[in-house]
Amino acid sequence: MQEVIKKEILEIEKRENIKILYACESGSRAWGFPSRDSDYDVRFIYIRPKEWYLSIDDHKDTLELPINDLLDIGGWDIRKALKLFRSSNAVIFEWLQSPIVYKEESNFKEKLFKLSEDYFSLRVGMHHYLGMTINPFKNDLQGDIVKIKKCLYALRSSLACRWMREKQTVPPMEFGILRSLIVDEGGINGLIDQLLIRKKDNSEGDTISSSRLLNHFIQNEIRESELYSMSLEKSTGSTEVLDQIFRDLLFETYK
Repeated sequence: MQEVIKKEILEIEKRENIKILYACESGSRAWGFPSRDSDYDVRFIYIRPKEWYLSIDDHKDTLELPINDLLDIGGWDIRKALKLFRSSNAVIFEWLQSPIVYKEESNFKEKLFKLSEDYFSLRVGMHHYLGMTINPFKNDLQGDIVKIKKCLYALRSSLACRWMREKQTVPPMEFGILRSLIVDEGGINGLIDQLLIRKKDNSEGDTISSSRLLNHFIQNEIRESELYSMSLEKSTGSTEVLDQIFRDLLFETYK
């Protein structure tokens, strides 16, 4: 499948007259808990020729391709990506940590991610991952029968919040690393092992009986993170640094 994706990336570049600077896996395959029938969530950051940016009109800064049963692929223009990086958008910080990279130009990932300490906002990150925890917890995990993937989504986001509380840094993308924060907390690790095995061996829609232990764990994480987030202050990174990165990329790519 990697070869199929790489071929698709090349075709997108030709068809759209762009250069893809970075392409990675962004969903459950990168998080570490794909199902038997998980699709591929490919995301990329691209740059266009200089003339495209020299216009009095704004242009669309995203590319979304038709989704099929196996491949979901889309991307952001570099200028949009850098704006989101400046505002500490959690999604781009995840992309830059993906363990599955399909394409990278000129150490793009390393150059940008090493600036994360200057641009990552605990307040923004906590708000994002709290929302990603609370939504499935309230809407998907309160019934007698629940989807395994929703359990793992809520767990991953709740542990990202814990990571920020304890380490004050960008949370890792991979669930296996986030999970290292858990000590023996009432048997939750055993439950997680079961969820991961079931997720791997079954389909995306597979369900289990609701777990009081799991719900108690997630609810407690939500409570702790909400309290912590109240003390966080707003922060904004430098525009000038990212402007220079944009200019350098533009001139390096289209010499």
